[in-house]
Amino acid sequence: MSAFGIYRLPYEDHFTLVEQVTGMPKEFRSLSELNGQQGFVVAPFAVADPLPLLLIRADKVEQHSFSDDLSHACPLQQEDHPSGSRMSYAIDFANYHSRLLAGDFQKIVLARSAKVAQQITNPFDLFRDACQRYPRLFVCLVSTPQSGTWLVATPEILLSGDHGRWQTMALAGTMKLEGEQLAFDTATSPANLHIAWTDKNIQEQRYVATYITECLEQFTSDFMEKGPYTTRAGNLVHLRSDFTFTLPDEQHLGDVLSALHPTPAVCGLPKRATFDFIQANEHSPRRYYSGFMGPLQLSETHLYVSLRCMELLADGYQLYAGGGLLPDSVEEQEWQETEAKMETMRNLLYI
Repeated sequence: MSAFGIYRLPYEDHFTLVEQVTGMPKEFRSLSELNGQQGFVVAPFAVADPLPLLLIRADKVEQHSFSDDLSHACPLQQEDHPSGSRMSYAIDFANYHSRLLAGDFQKIVLARSAKVAQQITNPFDLFRDACQRYPRLFVCLVSTPQSGTWLVATPEILLSGDHGRWQTMALAGTMKLEGEQLAFDTATSPANLHIAWTDKNIQEQRYVATYITECLEQFTSDFMEKGPYTTRAGNLVHLRSDFTFTLPDEQHLGDVLSALHPTPAVCGLPKRATFDFIQANEHSPRRYYSGFMGPLQLSETHLYVSLRCMELLADGYQLYAGGGLLPDSVEEQEWQETEAKMETMRNLLYI
């Protein structure tokens, strides 16, 4: 394969392969260039020379059952990427938090990565395992010469829909389920099982929901918000609001994506100031973590934020996670939140 993306939508019993047979995926320098395009999108957190916005051409689109054997070889990167140590995370936290206390930012997201040196498992086996373990999540395995190979299992829709009706969400706030809370499920939880959210988590999610509202107002007056409500992703829960809307001009989805991404759920507020600060100060390069990926205008659009992800390297795995900081954030609690988020991928490696 020249490049491919395979994905399983939440709760579906099959997966879809989008394959480019020859040539390299097309590279773009801005999200607006996606206007009128179709294919499989692989977007970094920040588009730059070494990290282009990629579009895998859909030479082949096939649906498969999980009994099908797609154990083709994936090209794995030889290069290594720096990981954020506990000390570098503490330095970053102090730096970020000081700007929050000074009132420069309302919220900012601090991310890190961790290397797992381990013999590589067949990537398709990891994909199947993720689909089985995480039925609620969008699971995707993508490989291109430019990006390398990534596995993602994420709950967060950036933009989804087809001709007529579109969807996005505001997802923020994180809590790890423990003990009796592990019985929680959005649709079937016992009536007496209550998830209590802190003011910090509620405020963090409200920032994101307000931002989404302001973005949509640039493109449509026909939208509706539902929520917030508690939703589960692996052994974590989040606060979620759903937005449904129509668009008068569906040939400009790139402009909509440019307005939405990166949301405060992965960046911060104000958007430009926090984005620039993250780019200049974060110890661990995010690469394609906290970007987005998925099919664009291939009968439907399903673009998800690349959370709970790992990069498959020649000699192991690079895990990524982040968390939103507010003025009352506590470093140890934020570190433990990133550890909990990395468990989604660590569970696939049996470590």
